[in-house]
Amino acid sequence: MNSFKRVTAILVCFMISPLAALCEPQGGAQRAGQIDALIPAATRNAQTVKAKDEIDWNDLLKTAHNGRVRAGLTDGSILSVGSDSELRVVQHDATSQQTSLELDYGKVRNQVTNITKSGGKYELKTPNAVIGVIGTDFVTLYKSNRTTVWCLKGHVRVTPLGKVAKSSGQQSSTDNTVTLAEGQMVVITSVIPSAGFQPTSTPPDEAQTILLSTDVPDGNLPPPGDNKYVNPTHAMRTLLVGGAIAVGLGVGLGLGAGHGSGGGVGVTQGCRPSSSVNCPTGP
Repeated sequence: MNSFKRVTAILVCFMISPLAALCEPQGGAQRAGQIDALIPAATRNAQTVKAKDEIDWNDLLKTAHNGRVRAGLTDGSILSVGSDSELRVVQHDATSQQTSLELDYGKVRNQVTNITKSGGKYELKTPNAVIGVIGTDFVTLYKSNRTTVWCLKGHVRVTPLGKVAKSSGQQSSTDNTVTLAEGQMVVITSVIPSAGFQPTSTPPDEAQTILLSTDVPDGNLPPPGDNKYVNPTHAMRTLLVGGAIAVGLGVGLGLGAGHGSGGGVGVTQGCRPSSSVNCPTGP
C-alpha cells in the first residue's frame, strides 16, 4: 500500500511540474515599451517589425537608409529613431526610473518623462559620449566618431567617454562635461578644443531639420521610393502628405487645398514649438 502511495505521489509531481513551468515568464524578457509607428525598412533584433510590437530589454532597433521608427517606453518617454541608425534599449524600468540606451550609430530623438525618484536616471551612450537627463527633449547623432547633441527642451549633460587627446597630452574626459540648455548644441570629438567643449546656439533652420529627420507618421507606411526620405525638408513634406492619406486624413488635406492660399496651414507632426524651435508648416 505504501508503495502504491509513493508511485502515485511521483506521478502527481510529474503532472504538476510542467504547469508550474508554464506560469513562469518565457525567456525572462522584461518589457520596455512598444513600436508606435515606423517607416520600413526597420527591424527589431534583425526581424521584421510592425506597429504595436513590444520592445524588451536589450532589444536592438535598426533602420535602413529609408527607414524610421517611433517607440513609446512604458514611462511615457518617446524614442524617434532616424534612418541609417542602430539603437539598443539596454534597460528601461518605469518603476525605478532607470533607463539605459546605446546609440551605435545614426540619430535618435528622446522625449523624456521627468525623473522624480531618488536615484532615477536616463542615459544615452554613444561610442564616445554619454548623455544624461532629468526630463527633457533632445536629439543625438553619432557619425564618424563625432557625437552631436541638440537640446530642444530642458537641460542635457554631455560627458565624453574615455580619454580624449589634447595638445598637452591625455586628459580625463570627466573633466569636460558640458551642460546644454534649451536651444543649445555641442559636438564631441576625439580632440578637446583648447577652451574645452563648449555649448553653442542651434541655428533655427538646423533645429527644424533635425526634427524633420526623426519624424515618423502614425501607423505602418509602405517602403518609400528611391531617395524619397533623404532630403529632410522638401522630401519630408512629401512623406507627411503621403502618410496622412494612408491613415485617412485626405479629407482634411482636401479642405486645405480647397481654400487655396487662404486655407489653414498644418504644423509638422511631432514638432513641439518652443522659444528656440519654430515648427515647419506644410506646403
